[in-house]
Amino acid sequence: MSEAARKTSIDPQEVEQFSRIADEWWDENGKFKPLHRINPLRISYIQSQAKQHFGREMGGLSLVDIGCGGGLISEPMARTGAKVTGVDASEKNIAVATLHAQKSALDIRYLATSAEQLAASGEQFDIVLALEIIEHVADIDVFYDALVKLVKPGGLIILSTMNRTPKSYAMAIVGAEYILRWLPRGTHSWSKFIKPSEMSRALTTRGLAIRETQGMVFAPLEWKFTLDSKDLDVNYLMVATKT
Repeated sequence: MSEAARKTSIDPQEVEQFSRIADEWWDENGKFKPLHRINPLRISYIQSQAKQHFGREMGGLSLVDIGCGGGLISEPMARTGAKVTGVDASEKNIAVATLHAQKSALDIRYLATSAEQLAASGEQFDIVLALEIIEHVADIDVFYDALVKLVKPGGLIILSTMNRTPKSYAMAIVGAEYILRWLPRGTHSWSKFIKPSEMSRALTTRGLAIRETQGMVFAPLEWKFTLDSKDLDVNYLMVATKT
């Protein structure tokens, strides 16, 4: 087997970590509480970007949710009428997502595989989502390459992740994992957080055009997340198109 063939975006330790808490995906007050809090903003943002880009609602568009976990984004996307494929390296996550979709009477194709394995099959999608996943992969270049292969010409890629700043360390690790205990300790590694300039460069060198970048900022008084293009210090979204 060639060295290129052996490269993978899957980090076994990360997969095992999330597999251990897979049963809590749909508990709004459990270990995935931050994702439930941020989900309304992510859902509306994806819908807005898709409508702006394609000039239509999402019904009928093909969408792949890479690192889908228990289906927190896949299910709302399916409700918009999109043809959804959810991908996760954890078989336990996929089992949880599949069962919940069945209970919700939603037609979602879930696959226990990696982004690069799916890309190797030749499948392409109108919209590729990689939300809060890239900071957990083993080989970031392999992951970027797969995302680019998965999106159709004229399609849309939407990523979200954490910026590598002192503020993100204070809020996402010290605050969320140690003080508020929103997340299990060790969920994130600050060294794997990605600066927007690094992500932008990685995408543009692969032929994509950056559409916009938005910060996702937590407002404690309102207890919700809002968009702020001037504050990318902690969480941010980046949208790119394949021209």
